[in-house]
Amino acid sequence: MADRPAEYQRLGLAKGDIAQWEDGFRSAPGGPGTFEWWYSDYVLDDGSTLVINFMAKDFRSAKGVNQPAAPVVTFELDRPDGTRIEHTSKPHPDDFSFATDRCDLRIGKNTFAGDLHTYRIHVDLDGITADLTLTGQVPAWRPETGHILFGDGDRQKYFAWLPSVPQGTVEATLTLDGVTETRTGTGYHDHNWGDADMARLMHHWYWMRAEAGPYTVIASHITAAKKFDSAEVPIFVLAKNGEILADEGSLVRFTKSDEQTDPVTGKPVANTVVYDYDATQAGGDRYRVTFRRQSTIVQDRMIESLKGAKRLLAAAAGFNGAYLRFTGQVSVEHLTPGTAPESLEAPALWELMYFGKH
Repeated sequence: MADRPAEYQRLGLAKGDIAQWEDGFRSAPGGPGTFEWWYSDYVLDDGSTLVINFMAKDFRSAKGVNQPAAPVVTFELDRPDGTRIEHTSKPHPDDFSFATDRCDLRIGKNTFAGDLHTYRIHVDLDGITADLTLTGQVPAWRPETGHILFGDGDRQKYFAWLPSVPQGTVEATLTLDGVTETRTGTGYHDHNWGDADMARLMHHWYWMRAEAGPYTVIASHITAAKKFDSAEVPIFVLAKNGEILADEGSLVRFTKSDEQTDPVTGKPVANTVVYDYDATQAGGDRYRVTFRRQSTIVQDRMIESLKGAKRLLAAAAGFNGAYLRFTGQVSVEHLTPGTAPESLEAPALWELMYFGKH
């Protein structure tokens, strides 16, 4: 994790102070070897989950990051009855604009703009129209500089992450096949970018977010590629009533249990994942956050997006990346000795990404 004063200075960042330009276009000019996306997800009042992503290029395609900017928008709606509506826009290599001083994106008819507190997202593709207003309840946050560094010297690469809205409320109007519905719920937005194919840097990650009563949690556990000694990077932030309580990654112990093989992707999936945050030795608090899987709503074998010779070459090279998304329950426990124990449960949404070989 880039956390030294010299790295803050090099990146033009202030510790604990997020500026609007950080949510603007960061991989300019968006050339080969870079990637960038602005992600948002929502849990709606009817039990549906919605994911909208604006990408500077579709790194899931055969060319991956090795292509110039050709922005796309993805829309994924999962209903409580199991119905799934998924669309990806065509690439827009000549019909987009990305501001660098703030989040203000346009890809074809689709827009995504905000100021680290209030965001307005408009999606118009394939018979779907969505208008959402996301209002932050927890302030923008990042783990130190938000940059994870891989390698040394001139060959060093990075992956960057900014949770611009760790938790917020959403008002959504969705029109699907001429039928309009208005929903409320909770939402989240983050911004990711980097300068190398993630499969070169990482083996896999767990990423999760949830709200339980007054608590908001965002947690991730990244395992680097073997050439980086499979180093593990825990990331954790816990807020209560909009105020951040715990965010020191070095104080987190990550464990997983009841691991099973997913029948579609062939990947190991843990049914229970635990983040144990313990600052008691420094006079702080202890919290335990537990995610328990109930359903797998996305099972994507990345090789399926490749065609012809590219697919054969990928298979011969042993590429078997996969993306999985889960719903389930989260529990947040306050376990500080000498205080009254507290435990709350709520629904949760999280993902598991395998980037290449396993």
